Amino acid sequence: MPEIVPMPKLGFDMAEGKLVRKVKQEGEAVQKGDILAEIETDKATVEVESSVSGVVKGWLVEEGQPVPVGASMAVVGAPDEVVDLNVYRAGSGGAAPASAPVAEARSVATGTPVTAAASTAPSAPPVTQPSVTREAGIPAAAAPSGHAPASPIARRIADEAGIDIHLVAGTGPGGRITKKDVEAYLRTPPAPALPRPPAAVPGVTAPEDQIVPLTRLRQIIARRMTESKQTVPQFYVTTEIDMAAAMDLRKQINALLPDERKASVNDLVVKAAALALRQFPNVNASFAGDKVIRKGRVNVGIAVAVEGGLLTVVVKDTDQKPIAQIAAEAKAMIARARAGKVQGADIEGSTFSVSNLGMYDAENFIAIINPPEAAILATGAVREIPVVKDGALAPGLRLKVTCSADHRVTDGAEVAQFLQAVKKNLEEPLRLLV
Repeated sequence: MPEIVPMPKLGFDMAEGKLVRKVKQEGEAVQKGDILAEIETDKATVEVESSVSGVVKGWLVEEGQPVPVGASMAVVGAPDEVVDLNVYRAGSGGAAPASAPVAEARSVATGTPVTAAASTAPSAPPVTQPSVTREAGIPAAAAPSGHAPASPIARRIADEAGIDIHLVAGTGPGGRITKKDVEAYLRTPPAPALPRPPAAVPGVTAPEDQIVPLTRLRQIIARRMTESKQTVPQFYVTTEIDMAAAMDLRKQINALLPDERKASVNDLVVKAAALALRQFPNVNASFAGDKVIRKGRVNVGIAVAVEGGLLTVVVKDTDQKPIAQIAAEAKAMIARARAGKVQGADIEGSTFSVSNLGMYDAENFIAIINPPEAAILATGAVREIPVVKDGALAPGLRLKVTCSADHRVTDGAEVAQFLQAVKKNLEEPLRLLV
């Protein structure tokens, strides 16, 4: 009996994916576990494995086509089996039959299974744009006009070599740029362009306007942040923290740890916030119409800058883990995110977020809440500034943090008390170790 390969669900709010590449063509034999196709979700580009052995009887969707979760993508049957694809095409826009096996998706870059964290949750209704958790995603492999269609590994090699992917000629299906194309370009790069002839009229020619189509990631960020600002009544509370003791503790901790477990300032802030969230459950919550849902677990999301936007990786049960473990997990997930190797489990389940721009020497800023979370903490740089101690000026280390909060869930006094708890945890940093 023919088996259907459906679009897998890889997250609670995933409504659709895009077929990027058909790895197995019609008529080709396929074994259980073989890669059938590459698909692009709101968060990553992943590979779909065949759950059965047989022959690809046909594809029901085309490359570049958005496919709703659960909809049929391909039919696999026995070698001598006759299959009428029209029967399946008639229902290709709907969910796959209940008997159809669920395809397994794997990260294109790592081959690691991508966890569908909430695959048992009710499917999201069809929407005109893909739903996604905050600013999450990886730049599209098959991008809109103006962007070179390329495999994730081809983009990564090009980035590492410092070359413009648009200069590489693609030999894959539909002009897709492959790893071999980039490697061939690196071996024989084209001759540099000739200098532009001088303008007929002396003077400086103003550069022309550039039209840059939005990537899938940028579209998602635009929609989600607009939704947050328009639907969530946000307010902001800022405090300043004396970081002298925390920085001293960090130095002592890192002297005992290997490089991959050394703690950053952000790791200390994440731990301090996680402990404070236990005291103030309304800050670790979400608004749900006629009720507030206080989350049982404290899962702190960390905003990470990636190509074309932001991705949030999540340290699960942050309040229960030692600083060294938080540091190691965060480093590993951030590295995967920036290398385009993010796993589904890395980006699911956050209950509160921390966004840090201290590495860019930002003194202070305000972050936008990521619905359905009730709050987000924005942190700047630890700055050496003059402070007043015992009536005299002295050098001090200070950190400014701002909490953005949902006024439907909590109020100013409660958020101010939450920040007092964060401040106390960092100014008396032994609290982070007990």
